[in-house]
Amino acid sequence: MNVLKVPTRTIAVFVLPALLLYICLVFVPIIVSFYTGLLNWDGITAAKFIGFGNFKNMFLHDPIFWPSVLRTLLYAVASIVEIPFCLLMAILLNRYVRKGNALVSIYFTPVILSVVIIGQLWSTIYNPAAMGGMLNGVLTSIGLERWTHNWLTEPKIAMYCIYVVSLWQYFGYHLLIQFTGIQNLPSEIYEAAKIDGADGFKADRYITLPLIVPIFKISVVLAFIGSLQAFDLVMVMTGGGPAHATDVISTHMYNSSILSQKYGYGSAIATFLVLVCLSFTVVINLIFSRLEKKFG
Repeated sequence: MNVLKVPTRTIAVFVLPALLLYICLVFVPIIVSFYTGLLNWDGITAAKFIGFGNFKNMFLHDPIFWPSVLRTLLYAVASIVEIPFCLLMAILLNRYVRKGNALVSIYFTPVILSVVIIGQLWSTIYNPAAMGGMLNGVLTSIGLERWTHNWLTEPKIAMYCIYVVSLWQYFGYHLLIQFTGIQNLPSEIYEAAKIDGADGFKADRYITLPLIVPIFKISVVLAFIGSLQAFDLVMVMTGGGPAHATDVISTHMYNSSILSQKYGYGSAIATFLVLVCLSFTVVINLIFSRLEKKFG
């Protein structure tokens, strides 16, 4: 078989334009954001270099920062909890439903909706019964009035309400990824396993789960890192309130930069968020690399 050998220089010529564009669009903004985080700047007047003053204030003196970090991490953890259920649903659909693609497409519908639409829809659902809130109305109609709440205005439960919406929105997204991955597994392996007596969930345990690890990793990375950057849904539903009870890192950064006009401080928060995302991406990749070697 003839193998086309391309000189390294030729490869570099074709790769260089895309690499430069990637650097300009990704790494340059990160560097600029880090530098801006070293400034005391309101975005209008002259900036003053203060070194790591913004970072020190962020870590030691900001009462909103660490609670927002905790909520963000809980958001990220909650987002990956549903992925095993998506995998189980994908296995069941692939095995027992003749036209599983149609059902997966239906589950995928919330993903294609605008976040503003979803936020407004669920805000209406969470409204008090007097304002037409469906959830409180259903609870009242079945005699569970003591379970009714002002869901988005009670600090202790508002964030959990947003978690539920996020899980609902992206369930179909991860289901599609897992379902597609299972369908692309070679059927010959299952046929051979069936001859050897491994069928049903036993085949899933020893064949599907090990082979689906790379696809599972994609879902985990997308869910976890995407949740760390959560912004739009929170802003639409609560704006970070009540009393900062639903503030996550991104909304705190927005409020500091845009509303309070502390662009230097907001850039320091943005730099922290970038580092957190990179760190967790590396950790998740290391964990799944070991799993792939173990099951490979």
